[in-house]
Amino acid sequence: MVIAGLDIGSVFSRAVVMEENAVVSMTLRPTGGNFRKAVAGLWRDIRTMRIDPLDIDVMGACGLGATFIDRPFMKIAELSCLSRGVHFILPDIRSIIEVGNQYSRVVRINADGKVTDSMASEKCAAGSGRILQVIANVLGIGLEEFGPLSEQAGRPAKFTTNCAVFLETEAISRVAEGIPVPDIIGGLHHTLTAKIAGMVKRLKISGDCAMTGGGAMDSGLTRTIESEVGLRLHVPEDFMLASAIGAALIAAERDKAAVAEDAMASLQ
Repeated sequence: MVIAGLDIGSVFSRAVVMEENAVVSMTLRPTGGNFRKAVAGLWRDIRTMRIDPLDIDVMGACGLGATFIDRPFMKIAELSCLSRGVHFILPDIRSIIEVGNQYSRVVRINADGKVTDSMASEKCAAGSGRILQVIANVLGIGLEEFGPLSEQAGRPAKFTTNCAVFLETEAISRVAEGIPVPDIIGGLHHTLTAKIAGMVKRLKISGDCAMTGGGAMDSGLTRTIESEVGLRLHVPEDFMLASAIGAALIAAERDKAAVAEDAMASLQ
């Protein structure tokens, strides 16, 4: 059976195709503010891999733009997809930190990859990976530079607000004050880590933990969380595809359960 999983997010859209519990193709592309166009782009990518979307037997999807998918699919909760996908990639991990564009969250999962508890930050850019992009724009650098630059931080700048708007204003002020860019980035990492640390403490997370979301691309943020929160973070190689993988697996499981239920009903 050919199964597919799609995650149509606000920043990136992803798709995976799986056969016999293995990923046979994958694609990732910027959403670009147009969900319908992003979905069409995923289908084109899949076709270039010599896979006909019409050959897909079961499809699961999650994300803000899932309703723009123009083929039959199962809509699945994003958190369920994330946890199931991370479990597939890192089966021994029991907790996840996701720093996404909308919010950050901490998740506990069981041995089956199902959510047992979770907590999310308030819906404000200051508590999510979005603030990294906001400050990158202020500094005039790319997000890929954050990690290496943060290693040069000597005295991380202090930020006193929990509001994204005022945090951006403070960053502009720090630049005007002549604070070195590495120290501004280091201060931002400490501010975001403080929000995550509170959730980690409330859920009593410890030991090894997976990190996903766009924030996982920032090695400086990962190091800061490990240092200040006392966790050993694992960034899966395919962390950007975790929710798409989870969507495919859950859709396949639900389809199998439905077929079995229909078979039982026919015997009654």
